[in-house]
Amino acid sequence: MKNMNTTLAPETIKSRKRIEEAYNSEKPRFVSRLLAAGRTIEEAEDLIHDVYAETLEKVELVTNIANLPAWINTLFTRRLIDAWRHERTRDRSGEVDVSEEILQEIIADVGLDPQDVFVRESLADAINDAIRGLPAEQRKVIEAQVFGEMTFREIAEATGESIDTLTARKRYAIRNLSRALRQWIEE
Repeated sequence: MKNMNTTLAPETIKSRKRIEEAYNSEKPRFVSRLLAAGRTIEEAEDLIHDVYAETLEKVELVTNIANLPAWINTLFTRRLIDAWRHERTRDRSGEVDVSEEILQEIIADVGLDPQDVFVRESLADAINDAIRGLPAEQRKVIEAQVFGEMTFREIAEATGESIDTLTARKRYAIRNLSRALRQWIEE
């Protein structure tokens, strides 16, 4: 947020400055709130960055908002409630996160040899299907990094998204791809 473009309209520059000030003043409170709610520091950072990215997308509205921290707090609360609902739904369905090490153990325990041509081809098909099934924002980050060999900085410059937002999207994409691989293995 520190690198503001001086060719922007004065209202936009002023709004961005207000957003930056709100971010700097409210971030510690939001982090504390999320840590108290049982979130990890990474989850807290991701959620906070998502809220501020959303706020920056609506920068034109900021000029009409009298109490910007309160407005951002409302967005933050909504995102937090959405996350809780998602987790509750996930818990009810029995879904769990699977790390890469666990996936390697599963593959070994099942007796699959990654060198086996059939397994490799089937696995490649499953991963391609899973990539196509990702939300568009997550898919674009994965495709840009894996197939386009782009860095987060290059993607950020091309899309205008923050590096933090892009890394969060990649993290979510990796989780989704892990789940898809687990389902593929179970089938």
